[in-house]
Amino acid sequence: MNVAYLLIGGNMGDRSGYLKEAIIEIASLCGSVKQISAVYESEAWGNTNQPNFLNQAIELHTEYDAYALLKLTTSIEDLLGRTREAVYGPRTLDIDILYFNDLIIQDTILTIPHPRISERQFVLIPMNEIASMHFDPIIQLTVEEMLSYCKDKLKVKKYI
Repeated sequence: MNVAYLLIGGNMGDRSGYLKEAIIEIASLCGSVKQISAVYESEAWGNTNQPNFLNQAIELHTEYDAYALLKLTTSIEDLLGRTREAVYGPRTLDIDILYFNDLIIQDTILTIPHPRISERQFVLIPMNEIASMHFDPIIQLTVEEMLSYCKDKLKVKKYI
């Protein structure tokens, strides 16, 4: 069984509704959802002239390999109305594979661990909630340690 950590998020339409639907689809198509963080709201990263995002981290146990999981998560994004018009642009849903076991993959299709995890509080805060001791095989720090060193100043708060 493979253990993957995902970050789901979006900033268009019924943001919390899309997160709930994404979790249902992930559980149905990808494997067993073992843990889910609280929902967090954050300012947009990169292209900041857009609505705030809602994000959640998920621990998933799956029989699929990383590439098959990527295909499945992309199909879920498409099912829930994701369009790819601009890098860091607004979206109904984004599903990122943050970690997959302790693999390091860096090719034109997939990069694991997901790039810039250590620079983004909106990733680290929900991940810290469900996997604070998860060790990043590239940065050589736990999630909790990366969060303590993170210089990102964008606001991230628990969503009510």
